[in-house]
Amino acid sequence: MEKQDLHGGHRERLRERYLAEGLDNFNEINALELLLFYAIPRKDTNELAHRLLQKFGSLAGVFDAPIEALCSVPGVSRSAAVLLQMITELNRKYLLSRDRAPIIHNTEEAGAYMLPYFYGQRNECVYLLCLDAKGKVLGCYSLFEGTANAVAISPRRVVEVALATNASAVVLAHNHTSGVAVPSEEDENATHRLYTALANLGICLIDHIIVAEDDFVSMAANGKLY
Repeated sequence: MEKQDLHGGHRERLRERYLAEGLDNFNEINALELLLFYAIPRKDTNELAHRLLQKFGSLAGVFDAPIEALCSVPGVSRSAAVLLQMITELNRKYLLSRDRAPIIHNTEEAGAYMLPYFYGQRNECVYLLCLDAKGKVLGCYSLFEGTANAVAISPRRVVEVALATNASAVVLAHNHTSGVAVPSEEDENATHRLYTALANLGICLIDHIIVAEDDFVSMAANGKLY
């Protein structure tokens, strides 16, 4: 009982510290320890936070780790692993739910609009931003998901979505999980084929944006769109 009271008092002090200061003055161990309170009741989570950070290297490494890898750490329950993995996906949903410009005027705005869709993505994936003739956003759609190193782009599927939304223009975007936002030769070839397929239907491919972490490269701005 005394040990439980000790842990309970520590938890309450850490929560009160967070309420008073926020997380800015917390180190990664204390921040992770606090989060684990809500998945692992009545146990010391400080030691577990140390183990997780030692295994995965950083908070980002912990949050990006697969469920099974998290569960392999002694003391991590499946519920705790699910909570940890949800963090990046909840952040992505938060970013996407914020008020954002309904009209896209240029490549910079298109890139900024689409960046949140790739937040925390573990595999390469492709999104299509559909616009009307005035640049108003009609929708942004997930089209394909590949592996950590590659994703295939089917022009047929892109065309289907563009036609279904009655888009006058589209912006394609996909991510490089390598962290390097430089279009590959395969990216360029796929873009050229897609540009032609859409143009034949009177739909303008405005740009193909390559995203890496919180940065992006515009193929249009680099003269590689067609």
